[in-house]
Amino acid sequence: MVIMLLVLSSSRVYAQTDSSWHATPQLRIGGFIDVFYVYDFNQPVGNSRQPYLFNHNRHNEVNLNAGIIQVALEHPKYRANLALQAGTYAMDNYAAEPPMLQHIYEANVGLALNQKNTLWLDAGIFESFIGFESVMSLDNLTLTRSLAAENSPYYMTGARLSYNVKKWHISAWILNGWQRIQRVEGSVFPSVGTQVQFRPSEALTINLSSFAGTDNPDITVAYRIFNNLYADWKISRRFRVICGFDYGIQQNPGIGGSFRWYAPVLIAQYALSEKWKTAVRAEHYNDMQGVIITLEEGVGFRSTGISWNVDYTPHPSIACRMEARTIGADGNLWQNMFVAGSIAVKLEHGFK
Repeated sequence: MVIMLLVLSSSRVYAQTDSSWHATPQLRIGGFIDVFYVYDFNQPVGNSRQPYLFNHNRHNEVNLNAGIIQVALEHPKYRANLALQAGTYAMDNYAAEPPMLQHIYEANVGLALNQKNTLWLDAGIFESFIGFESVMSLDNLTLTRSLAAENSPYYMTGARLSYNVKKWHISAWILNGWQRIQRVEGSVFPSVGTQVQFRPSEALTINLSSFAGTDNPDITVAYRIFNNLYADWKISRRFRVICGFDYGIQQNPGIGGSFRWYAPVLIAQYALSEKWKTAVRAEHYNDMQGVIITLEEGVGFRSTGISWNVDYTPHPSIACRMEARTIGADGNLWQNMFVAGSIAVKLEHGFK
């Protein structure tokens, strides 16, 4: 409370002397639609495919993965953002949230805290600051998401203090939990997060994001620490590589000690021409204690996968994509192979 009072009082002081407060705000309206078809060669019973996938997770049917409509208000000194969603992604990934909250993709407001507009305080529901893959498939190098992305937060709820200067972006977060809009019942203490991003050039981004907190009621005492590190390098006009690594530790609420999981991923994309691109992905996910993924009671998850992507982009706002992917358990205990196709459109319009 004291911090908030200091922030508000300081903002009033410089608001009286900063003429940029009188600038006209800009309204931006955007939308995104991703329609897909997946054929799973394992031919699962029912429409849903895998419990550890949340995007494009239906078998042998045409469906909407994500439909998002967004309205954003942008001003040098304040900002607001509201985005609503529908589709199979929202059905699967927001299943633990109350029904009225499952259709909120983003809802946040922010205020600049200094005259240079480099220090901001934002609060609400956000896209996750962890990882390099978005729900909006046009922003990713591959159609489907990596195992690391599918099993780390896609959204976060809380307050963010962020600082941007030259090549650095630094932020600190207070959160309701691990991918939570509504806090877990029985959890009193908030979680925290940090992000440090360095861009030495337009071609290279290095990012470290961290989470510390819990996804359980306080009585279980299962504290979690998680780190995501990635580098995104545009080596040339045609060639781009992303390398990421996730590592997490969680207390064992039963017999003591801790559980660990990790997930490396490497994605390489090559532009064949202005409109055609191809990408390959190699990945591994090791969660033998089943902290994040459990295929059945008491059994953990360890898998290696590879995928091949072909994209046709007739316009920067439209993409037609095909992907072949295999995910298999180490030791050939099981194998999941499927092909996926998608047509996605992303539109944006801004006006004052």
